Amino acid sequence: MQRPTASFRQHGLKVWRTIEGGFDTAFGSALNPLRHLGAIGFLAFWLLAASGVVLFIFFDTSVAGAWRSIEELSRLPLGLGRLLRGLHRYAADVLVLAMGLHLLREWLHGHERGFRRFHWLTGVPLIGFVFVGAIGGFWINWDELGQFSAIASLEWFDALPMMAAPLARNFLAVEAVSDRLFSLFVFVHIGVPLLLLFGLWFHIQRVTRAAVMPPRALALGLLATLAVLALAWPVTSHAPAALARVPGELRLDWILLFLHPLTYATSPAFVWVLVGGGTLLLFALPFLPQPARAAVAVVDAANCNGCRRCFADCPYAAITMVPHPNQRIGRTLAQVDPDLCAGCGICAGACPSSTPFRSAAQLVTGIDMPQLTVSALRRQLQQALASSSSARPLVVFGCDHGARCSNLGGADVSPFSLLCTGQLPPSFVEYALRDGAAGVLVAACSEGGCEFRLGERWTAERLAGQREPHLRASVARERLELVFAGPGDEAQLLAGLERLRRRVIPLEPDADLPARLHHA
Repeated sequence: MQRPTASFRQHGLKVWRTIEGGFDTAFGSALNPLRHLGAIGFLAFWLLAASGVVLFIFFDTSVAGAWRSIEELSRLPLGLGRLLRGLHRYAADVLVLAMGLHLLREWLHGHERGFRRFHWLTGVPLIGFVFVGAIGGFWINWDELGQFSAIASLEWFDALPMMAAPLARNFLAVEAVSDRLFSLFVFVHIGVPLLLLFGLWFHIQRVTRAAVMPPRALALGLLATLAVLALAWPVTSHAPAALARVPGELRLDWILLFLHPLTYATSPAFVWVLVGGGTLLLFALPFLPQPARAAVAVVDAANCNGCRRCFADCPYAAITMVPHPNQRIGRTLAQVDPDLCAGCGICAGACPSSTPFRSAAQLVTGIDMPQLTVSALRRQLQQALASSSSARPLVVFGCDHGARCSNLGGADVSPFSLLCTGQLPPSFVEYALRDGAAGVLVAACSEGGCEFRLGERWTAERLAGQREPHLRASVARERLELVFAGPGDEAQLLAGLERLRRRVIPLEPDADLPARLHHA
């Protein structure tokens, strides 16, 4: 019986993929913002840091001068002050939204478990850093909204039983808010983001080629959007803070300050239970019962020459190079960390010994996947081509995590589903053509949507001759079709197959031509 949480996750993933597909239609798969949430979060952080440095130059770090120095920004020529302040505020909103969606997407895909547990556990504390730094930014403005946020935050902390004296009483009198207390506000807003920067660095330590910037077109589009927002809906201050006066109507940033109205609508204790319980749940998710892990890559020392291609292509830094026990074969040997290995097979596709043109009956590679070895794939390909009812079939190499290729129609189609398309050695394309295939279709996941981050990218670069091992130039490119099709994109897969079929049929020799000539 399926667990309710698993069923809920699957339903949520289906909804997410539907929304993601809509964004693919609007922006294209490669520029879909939902496929670059982590990178968008990094971009927002860099924008916050850059604009914050400039803002700090104009900022007076005193109680008396803080509000006035920020207001003076609005008088900068050409609206530069409004632009700068708006970019800073809206980038904070983007960071929180991207972080929340990134967390949701990773959970829906089951990425909190197994070898990804480290990334999840190091990412959860960053949520707190982001909100503490963002809320502290309202305090140092020291207008009515900053006053409200500071008092609301300290009243929330006063609900903790461990507090010996109420913190909120620091705001009972005007003289209580000194420059020393204001320096603490500044430290919160500047010091906590520095901790966030270190946390982000730690968060991506086990990720190879971590994307800290989205694609250029997406980054420029986001910057332009934020600039338009900053000028069209400028961020303005409330009246200066006055402890003797109760603030009137406040223009809340509901993305950054939602905890304050929630606290007053319910109770501080309820919000503490909500925040504490949610945090504990996020930390507990990676340790809940989970499906069995896929088998990890295995290195064969006798066939590993230390070329480092698997080391360079591994998306999760699961491979290191150690001294080779047999110096005649190579100076270094690949070594797999089973705790980091995703079981994707990208390393097997990168191994130069994964070529079907070797004369050995048993194809043994330097690194391989036990659940689907390169040798087993070669045997399956040979058997499928030999037993096909079509004289010149079409071979399809798909991905277990992409569009399903197993149920492709047509007697002339021989489909193979791999752990990841990146597991496919490019030489298999040439081998299939030499062994009788009319054409080869390689179906990778959507651009930017690979389950293992880099599989579709490495596949495209290998087939284009841009990355080793590459497809040889002698292979007729008209007999090869590369399609990017994620889960549910079977229509794109079929369309690619039809394009390949129409292209290769005119290239095939007419088997009945000799008979027709003899009859004539």
